[in-house]
Amino acid sequence: MNRPTPLPISASVDVDAQPADVWAVVSDVSRMPEFSPELRWAFAVGAREPRIGMRLVGINRRGYAVWPTTSKVVRFEPDRAVAWHTRESGATWTYELEPTATGTRLTGRRDLAGFTLGTTLLAPVIGGAAGHDRELADGIRQTLLRIKAAVESARTADADPGVVR
Repeated sequence: MNRPTPLPISASVDVDAQPADVWAVVSDVSRMPEFSPELRWAFAVGAREPRIGMRLVGINRRGYAVWPTTSKVVRFEPDRAVAWHTRESGATWTYELEPTATGTRLTGRRDLAGFTLGTTLLAPVIGGAAGHDRELADGIRQTLLRIKAAVESARTADADPGVVR
């Protein structure tokens, strides 16, 4: 079976907030369903605090297709980066923070050497692996913009005591 090659997926956004403020949102993986167009539910298994080796269970949805995922945190550097490897797809999702003169550059990317057999077999349900890749590339941009909005909104509310959250 000839498998297509995955698209490179990466995007960045500048956030008007310090890395610690961005990190507070990005490192809380249970909040990722708020931001991701595909991830609907996520929780950590057996861990109270994020750390390398922490196991995650997620539920994804695309149209009528719903599927579970299991992941493991493979990188955890406070105020710098968090990444998890998803067993089913073979993808590693990474969020990196870089201080800038005005705040933080947040980069999200998916590293994937090749589609797994499972992804290839699921391709007809998800509209083809390549089609799903295009959606994921747009989805990472949406995710970053939603994180940016959440962080900047919280920062504005914190700066103005008259704002009720």
